[in-house]
Order: sequence, then structure tokens, then C-alpha cells
Amino acid sequence: MSDTPPALVIEGLRFRYRASEAEVVRVDRLEVEPGSAVLLSGASGRGKSTLLHLIAGLLEPSAGRVVVAGQDVHALRGAKRDTFRGRSIGMIFQTFHLLTGFSAAENVMAAMQFAGGTPTGEHRARAVDTLSRLGLDRVDAPVDELSVGQQQRVAVARAVVNRPALVLADEPTASLDPPRGDEAMALIQRACAEAGAALVCTSHDPRMHERFERRVGLDELAGAGV
Repeated sequence: MSDTPPALVIEGLRFRYRASEAEVVRVDRLEVEPGSAVLLSGASGRGKSTLLHLIAGLLEPSAGRVVVAGQDVHALRGAKRDTFRGRSIGMIFQTFHLLTGFSAAENVMAAMQFAGGTPTGEHRARAVDTLSRLGLDRVDAPVDELSVGQQQRVAVARAVVNRPALVLADEPTASLDPPRGDEAMALIQRACAEAGAALVCTSHDPRMHERFERRVGLDELAGAGV
């Protein structure tokens, strides 16, 4: 029996924006093993992005626990949570949120700083290596001069460079046509596999279903352990 804890355990998670409003997120139980991948599906507006923000500790739950790599995320406060997030959780947003005016390598190095590191030559070497593995050689080009596909590679590199336990991808193919969407998803899954990270991806795109062996609808998470 492995001593490695699950990449993610959610128990009794509830979230509402105001006490008087209906619950936006309800997850009785979800467990994701290290290195595995799960697709969370559901229509737009059903709380998929909110759930990922709760997992990352960017929102506070109304009730319940989120445990990443054995750590209760919401038991941490302030800088400790930020550092844990930087080390243990990679995030790929639908819009990339890259640091404009900075190079591709500098954007990836920033992820290492957020994890509590001080920029060093070793950090740059790791950033360049990660970008190169993802097929990007314009490592010193400002990100605003890169194509959309190249920017996505920077976003993926930033998410996996610290070899996190968990990567969260929020509708990563929503704005892409089918060929580019397939290419982007393959890139994300390969990067997570190479980093040894579990992947939790949200999508309402039925094309994504065939790319994941494990698919969970949001409605399934309320009322049953998954």
C-alpha cells in the first residue's frame, strides 16, 4: 500500500455567495489519485469554475474540506496558503493571465517565485527546459509577441514547472476550434503526465469526453461519493 496521499480529496464541500442564496457548489465527496486525470463536465453556469477556485483556495467554502496532497488547503492562511498553492497546485485558465511585458521564461520563473523561491540561474534553466519540452523555443520573447498557441504553451509550462501534485484546467479548449482544442488538450495531458501531476479539467465541450477515461458530471458529486 502506497504512503502517497491522494492528490485531491473533497468532503462535504458547500459554497454560496450569500447566506440567503442557493448553493452554487455542492460536492459530497471526490477523490483523485496521484497522476490520474478526471474531467468535470456540466453546462455553463453550473459552478465548474467556482469549484476549481475553491480547490485552489482562491474562494472560501461555506462548509467542507479540500485536501491537496494531504494538506487541508483552507486550514492555511495568508502567505502560507499562497506558498502551498504555488508549490502544489498548477492552474491553467481559459484566459492565460500571463504577465505582459515579460518574456516566456520570466513568466515561468514567476511561478517558482510564487512557490517561495528566489530567482536563480537554476530556475531559468528549469523554465527554459520546461518550455522547450512543450515545443517553445522563443523563451526570451515577450509573451505579448507570441501567438495564441505559443502563449498557451507558456501557460502550461507555468502550471507544471514546480511539479505540483495537482493541475486545475478551467475550460482550456472553450475558445479554440476542434483541431486546436485537441492539440491543446493533448499538450496539457502530456505535460501533466511528465510532471507526475493529477489533472482536474472542467469542460462543457462533448469533444473532450473521449480524451478522459474518468468523467464526472457535477450533478453526480452531490449525493454520492465519487
